[in-house]
Amino acid sequence: MTTLKITGMTCDSCATHVKEALETVPGVQSAVVSYAKGTAQLATEPGMSPDALTAAVAGLGYKATLADAPPASMRGGLLDKATGWLSDGDKSGGDGDGLHIAVIGSGGAAMAAALKAAELGAQVTLIERGTIGGTCVNVGCVPSKIMIRAAHIAHLRRESPFDEGISATEPAIDRSKLLAQQQARVDELRHTKYEGILDDNSAITVLHGEALFKDGQRLIVRMNDGGERVVAFDRCLIATGASPAVAPITGLKDTPYWTSTEALVSDTIPERLGVIGSSVVALELAQAFARLGSKVTILARSTLFFREDPAIGEAITAAFRAEGIEVQEHTQASHVAYANGEFVLATGHGEVRADKLLVATGRAPNTRSLALEAAGVAVNAQGAIVIDKGMRTSTQHIYAAGDCTDQPQFVYVAAAAGTRAAINMTGGDAELNLTAMPAVVFTDPQVATVGISEAEAHLKGIETDSRLLTLDNVPRALVNFDTRGFIKLVIEQGSGRLIGVQAVAPEAGELIQTAVLAIRAQMTVQELADQLFPYLTMVEGLKLAAQSFFKDVKQLSCCAG
Repeated sequence: MTTLKITGMTCDSCATHVKEALETVPGVQSAVVSYAKGTAQLATEPGMSPDALTAAVAGLGYKATLADAPPASMRGGLLDKATGWLSDGDKSGGDGDGLHIAVIGSGGAAMAAALKAAELGAQVTLIERGTIGGTCVNVGCVPSKIMIRAAHIAHLRRESPFDEGISATEPAIDRSKLLAQQQARVDELRHTKYEGILDDNSAITVLHGEALFKDGQRLIVRMNDGGERVVAFDRCLIATGASPAVAPITGLKDTPYWTSTEALVSDTIPERLGVIGSSVVALELAQAFARLGSKVTILARSTLFFREDPAIGEAITAAFRAEGIEVQEHTQASHVAYANGEFVLATGHGEVRADKLLVATGRAPNTRSLALEAAGVAVNAQGAIVIDKGMRTSTQHIYAAGDCTDQPQFVYVAAAAGTRAAINMTGGDAELNLTAMPAVVFTDPQVATVGISEAEAHLKGIETDSRLLTLDNVPRALVNFDTRGFIKLVIEQGSGRLIGVQAVAPEAGELIQTAVLAIRAQMTVQELADQLFPYLTMVEGLKLAAQSFFKDVKQLSCCAG
């Protein structure tokens, strides 16, 4: 007779499910399971391995140990993957041994947290209701940047500053083949960076289903293949991301509009594309479709990038209009209709007609189906989970990270937050410092920012000085015959300390990290101006912009120090 101790059962029905699971294990002749006693007594064939028994129980979300064996005797086996692990008290000093952590989601924040927690000795149950990998690799960063790069190549073949010496040609666009190439790379990265890593980590169990809180210590998981499981946890990380938000425009919900998800997997390029939105996703995809052959019209409620320094929106608007993209500023659609394959948008400036309509007006946190109130987890007015610098929610042993929170919606912020949450869940003390957070928009020219703008500084009561250097003063831009854009430095008046950088340039995303390090190091603009920068690089523009606080850079030789 073999006796198992079972923890995590909450009723007699649980015991019935455990009994059924154990009796399906080869070699088990019979099983008697008691919820009241928390035990299972089994008649088994001689020499049967206990791993198969504990794994069967773990598959239901409970923990099983041999009644006559020390708990450590099974460590390293399948018991380590038990999903209903209950632990007494906190761990400290980063020692997560014996701790069970539930992670809801599998994107950037979730993966970073799961891997770090496992590294620190915790057992992790990762719960994903959809495709492993979350937004970034599947329907966000990766596919969009592939499409944007393809569109950039098409644009250069059609038009470049060197057309007098290199004959331009109208490219033939086969969107279906581009999409196949795009999806193949997405699938490759998802397997390499997510699925494969999870499969190889014995400390992480993956459940495919939708999680919601039963209370502050347990999750109900509605399994994708049917049934429910209860997962008990010592700590929990919510990392469920966000989804496209849809503007409340009359008639819109009754039409086959696109969000970014549908736009990225379209195997055709529409002749006419309408775009509602004026920020990152809307503008990246608007330009990509335009360069692949669509006639694009953008409807902006205010101006492009209206939350940023006004010079950014002005520069991008000029660049878009130069490419033939129609930008209608201060324009809202009051009604959307769809008939005979055509969208008709009513605005205060007349009708806009399009074959497809992309709605990209922001993203909403995926929190509504989690039953957060059952665990006492607070959200703000937008439904985002409110967290502190250590990623703790209003319930101290429950953490959150990524786009479902009130943090900036960038995958690298999510991953950094997930790592720090894991450290804190296993007894450490880590915070996420966002004072020098870079942001990049992959339009052409790119937009990159770090720190604060002049307007933000003034709201904080900081007196500033600034310089805006147009790219016709940067040698790299001159030899590229592409001087669209600028680099702007914002400094604290008096100290001269660099506090913000805004750049619009073809390689703005590459130069911004140097600005990040300068702000992080609390460099003054004079110290930045005194640094060595390689000649004929775009990042040299930072040095020139810094020098412009003290001299007329137009009077400098090409590589003046």
